[in-house]
Amino acid sequence: MLHDPSHHTPPPIAEPIHLSQRDTDILRSLASGVAAIAALPVHKEKAALWTRLNDLDSVRPMVWINEICWNEMNVDDELTLRTEHPWARDQERDLRRTIYQWRHLPGDMVVDDFLTCPLAIHSTDFGIVEDVDVVKTDETNDIVSRHFNIQIKEPADIGKIKMPQVTHNEAATEIRYNAMCEVYNGILPVKKVGQTHIWFTPWDYLIRWWGVQEAMEDFILRPDMVHAAVDRMVDAWMAELDQFVAQNLLSLDNNNTRVGSGGYGYTSQLPGADYDPAHVKPHDMWGCSNAQAFSEVSPEMHSEFAIAHDLRWLQRWGLTYYGCCEPLDGKLDILRRIPNLRKISVSPWCKPERAIDGIGRDYVISHKPSPAILAESAWDPEQARRNICGFLDKTEGNCHVELIMKDISTVRYDPKRLWSWASIAMEEAERMGNR
Repeated sequence: MLHDPSHHTPPPIAEPIHLSQRDTDILRSLASGVAAIAALPVHKEKAALWTRLNDLDSVRPMVWINEICWNEMNVDDELTLRTEHPWARDQERDLRRTIYQWRHLPGDMVVDDFLTCPLAIHSTDFGIVEDVDVVKTDETNDIVSRHFNIQIKEPADIGKIKMPQVTHNEAATEIRYNAMCEVYNGILPVKKVGQTHIWFTPWDYLIRWWGVQEAMEDFILRPDMVHAAVDRMVDAWMAELDQFVAQNLLSLDNNNTRVGSGGYGYTSQLPGADYDPAHVKPHDMWGCSNAQAFSEVSPEMHSEFAIAHDLRWLQRWGLTYYGCCEPLDGKLDILRRIPNLRKISVSPWCKPERAIDGIGRDYVISHKPSPAILAESAWDPEQARRNICGFLDKTEGNCHVELIMKDISTVRYDPKRLWSWASIAMEEAERMGNR
């Protein structure tokens, strides 16, 4: 996520990185492990399968797991950090998680044969962040319950939403890049990467500032105010995107970059025909949107207060993904108005038959099996298999499907539940490919 609505992100600082020999040795050892994984030919095979899926020429369903409750996943200290320098610990965390996921729950994971150094980009955000009361049930978990205090009550409050200012701290980028090149020399090459896929979701932000009930009531009571607020949010994102383009800060996402709330962005249909490798443009990339708060909103209102505004953003991209947790099976007609739509989220709250029949082979079905099965008092692998088969069998092998296990808030501190789910999902995906 480019922005975190819970706080203003501080700008990057160009400060020297000096590692101890111990920290360097730990990172090099882990990078060697990643390099060995990346050298396996299976990654090219998986990338080709993801490409065919997103090109609407799928061979079988694809499987991917993200949004993992890493605080519960450590086994035999595989995820225990041992470096001391803060920058090194961030590097170590990513390397360990890559190795761990490949070892235990890879699905159709693809591991690059290089490491990425993100450009030190900063945005001033939207001038307003959530005012929230938080309740935690597990101090080690980032998943919390929130009560949002209302900040947008009157039309004048819309002015609290500001246009972001984007900057690139080139000195900070160079420091980080040179540090990575020095640490990983002879093991894996390092590539600078700018802003890739952007999580565009105006309503995920607005609802935190407006209140759920209050916003829904204002669809009827103050529709002009609602339209003005959404327009301003879209304006803010567009202003930010224009700065990314002007400063040449975008990077391609038709690779193992997550797209929307789904899987990888591999496709032969991006970048665009007039692609300039020296200057990536939005039409070379994936766009996305969703309106998770609109689960019980009518198709007409969903179209009026969300998609009609989203189109200003979505039309700038080469291909788009729509949806997240909101059930969209009853709203497929309005989604078809998005001209470059390629993938549609099918959440656990959808009616499977209606979603499958309505989407057919026209789009990729980005199915999200319910993570609730991982939180039951006892792990039931046969029920997990029945759930997966229950959906896949309804497609009769005639749809383009990805299975995305996400939003995993807990596995009851039993990581092998998720390992098991990954194995079962792959078995059933491959079964569908052999039909």
